[in-house]
Amino acid sequence: MPLRASFQEELRALEALLDEQAELVLRSLRGAVEALVARDGELADEVIAFDDDVDAVYLRTEQAVELLLARQTPVAGDLRLVLAILHSNLHLERMGDLCTTVAKLTKLSADLPSDEVLLGAFREMGERAEEMVRVALRAFHERDVELAESLIGLDELIDRSNRRVVSRLLELGPERLEWGLRAIVVSRCLERVGDHAVDIGEQAAFLATGEFREFGDASHDPRPLA
Repeated sequence: MPLRASFQEELRALEALLDEQAELVLRSLRGAVEALVARDGELADEVIAFDDDVDAVYLRTEQAVELLLARQTPVAGDLRLVLAILHSNLHLERMGDLCTTVAKLTKLSADLPSDEVLLGAFREMGERAEEMVRVALRAFHERDVELAESLIGLDELIDRSNRRVVSRLLELGPERLEWGLRAIVVSRCLERVGDHAVDIGEQAAFLATGEFREFGDASHDPRPLA
């Protein structure tokens, strides 16, 4: 196989690893939200253990990038792709960490009185976050700036849900204070998954245009959780 053809195969393999990691993260996200809503401690344990699989793909991607850079000298668009994969790989790994945090909070809150309204809101936030991850990866592979920028509107929907969670918590009585405090962290975790999806969208736009720009402040909170 010609050297150039081999190099392009390696680049495609790196993008495939991103897809593999994204699917693992989406599985963690769905599991974490379901465990939270159903108050399922066993499922929460599975999500926590599953983070090892997410980390394993993260490390495989990092090592594959290091090997490629050691053997090749990518320039221009190829170099942009390698850099974008490095950044997106990290954002996906952090999403996995956030899902693990939700699962751990679920276990810690198992014996506390919850609130059905908030549990419904968390399910909705999880579904929106999942949609954002899928949109971000599609924009990445298709080098679609317009699709990447659509993440801004989707992110605002999650941000609004997060604000409604805080408002709802203020309505609850003191007997749910401990659960409420943990619910705020859960809401923030789900919001941050959306923020990381926006960051991947920014990498997609960078790939398409050759210029990096931030879509908005919403995806770059000065006090990130993960």
